[in-house]
Amino acid sequence: MNAQFTSRFKGDKWIWFVIIILSLIGILAVYSATGTLAYSKQGGNTEWYFLRHTGFLLIGLGLLFLTHLIPFSYYSRISQIFLWISIGLLILTLAIGSEINNATRVIPIPGLGVTFQPSDMAKLFLVMYISRYLSKNQEEIDSPRVFWTTLGYILMVVLLIAPENLSTSLVVFVTAALLMFIGRVNFKYMMYLTFSGVGLISILVVVLLNVNTDGMESSRIPTWKKRIETFMGQDDGQGNYQQLQSKIAVATGGVFGKGPGNSTQRNYLPHPYSDFIYAIIIEEYGLIGGLIVAGCFLILVFRCLKIVVESPRAFGALVAMGLGLSMSLQAFVNMGVAVGMLPVTGLTIPLVSMGGTSLFMNSIGFGIILGISKYIEDEKTQQNEAITAGL
Repeated sequence: MNAQFTSRFKGDKWIWFVIIILSLIGILAVYSATGTLAYSKQGGNTEWYFLRHTGFLLIGLGLLFLTHLIPFSYYSRISQIFLWISIGLLILTLAIGSEINNATRVIPIPGLGVTFQPSDMAKLFLVMYISRYLSKNQEEIDSPRVFWTTLGYILMVVLLIAPENLSTSLVVFVTAALLMFIGRVNFKYMMYLTFSGVGLISILVVVLLNVNTDGMESSRIPTWKKRIETFMGQDDGQGNYQQLQSKIAVATGGVFGKGPGNSTQRNYLPHPYSDFIYAIIIEEYGLIGGLIVAGCFLILVFRCLKIVVESPRAFGALVAMGLGLSMSLQAFVNMGVAVGMLPVTGLTIPLVSMGGTSLFMNSIGFGIILGISKYIEDEKTQQNEAITAGL
């Protein structure tokens, strides 16, 4: 019975370990970090957000389990449809999306009282679509056509995400560019893209620092400018509140932390259950807890690299690496914000931060990676059986 049960959970055991650890840490951290929110929104019912997050997590893990059973080759065809659906939803979000912090990020779902964030869906299917395109064009991978076509798909998604969430669009762009590099796109073109990207970001920063934002309160531009000024120490000192509280949480956590549920900065930090959850983890679980979370994503990257090396099919290798990089980059940006190394963003930690759409899409991403590693394991088993039978 036990063997039959465990046989259903195939794929890389280390990635399963990462999923379990991140899920458990997320449940504990969200329960602690939502205390203040529960008193302001739910009349002091501190279990409400805990049960909500746990319920979403269980649904996500269910999606993960089902996804890892599906042959990954199916996603090559699925991506062709869902990338364009994602693009349509991104356009719809810009047109009718509900505003969060002056950004049209979500689409309300009528009758359910929940919202949907298309950018999370777009990230997932862009990685799959690019992986499909690159794997099918390996014989012409050095041609300008492959480079410009791939870049066109990337920019189409990135430019639609940028008005609602600039930090997410940058992570998507970097992930896609790394995927092009791993997919062996001409190195010369990749260098052009790198220097152009750095140049454009530098120009954007200079323009934002010097632009007059009077009358732009309804756009994201004042927010972007304020965050850059705060990070560079050019503001009036008032904009540094979020990172100051985050640094206090990190500094007071020490090596072993204050213990589960003993955070004090959760009462002062904005969004301690999502954007600044890493600060709460370090405050309560110390440097040890912070290193465990960071280590989980490093393990994920290294295990995805192993899949790249062992995968007999380019599509599977590129999808696994692309999804692993996407989730890990997002997590490390969140960590960099919490410790003051990066400007404030709205990025969360996959499987750890409280959320709905992001939790479901990241769970599907983990499931696809596990499905690819499962395929590799099955191929090895079949080869070993063939060798044994030949003897």
